[in-house]
Amino acid sequence: MRTALLQSSGRPGSVAANLRVLDEAAERAAAAGAELLAVPELFLTGYAIGDDVARLAEPADGESADAVAETASRYGLAIAYGYPERADEDGPTVHNSAQLISADGSRLANHRKTHLYGRFERDHFTPGEQSVTQAELNGLRVGLMICYEVEFPEYVRAHALAGTDLLLVPTAQMHPFQFVAESVVPVRAFENQMYVAYVNRTGVEGEFDFVGLSALAGPDGVARARAGRAAELLLADVDPAFLAASREANPYLTDRRPGLYRSLV
Repeated sequence: MRTALLQSSGRPGSVAANLRVLDEAAERAAAAGAELLAVPELFLTGYAIGDDVARLAEPADGESADAVAETASRYGLAIAYGYPERADEDGPTVHNSAQLISADGSRLANHRKTHLYGRFERDHFTPGEQSVTQAELNGLRVGLMICYEVEFPEYVRAHALAGTDLLLVPTAQMHPFQFVAESVVPVRAFENQMYVAYVNRTGVEGEFDFVGLSALAGPDGVARARAGRAAELLLADVDPAFLAASREANPYLTDRRPGLYRSLV
């Protein structure tokens, strides 16, 4: 499955502008044969928007979701995107969420970030509670995770044990933690025998300096595509046959001895 990763910060604070950026990227990705487009964490609004988080938050089935669904169906490809989710229209609950929409415009999965990073996120978001979020897409089991969560090996392993083939990780990875993009993500893909699509923001937003370096890493620990620091549309293939062969040759999951790890929980 050809997969496109849009490394971009769009226009922080303008949902309308970011929907236009997403639409243009979807057109380019579809023209290149992509069946899936993934964009960064909080892409619809921007990351460093302070108290505007609550004002710009929308329900999972809100107007922006409808606009993304229209884009997906227009170009015939699935889209995964990050956004602030208002979970209760009558209350203050806002989640840092990522949603996957199919090529026909239907909502496949919605993930609420469970591990919040830093004071900004803890001040503005409520953590989610669902351990593994998955959906079936074009014969693959696709999982959703957001940024900091991929740095918890137990959490990625939970996806592996649940059968995730491709883990989508919308991200807002900042300086000086670029080693996560460069080293941790490929290792997560290898040790869990899955593809990991890590799609980052780029440039400076407020106090944050996003490092780019988006990548699609394979189960052999090799990045099929790797961005630099600037805005970029990456394209790479997720190969189910290669994944099956890699899992056969690297039996990490079958060689586990869970009885020895009970202290982890």
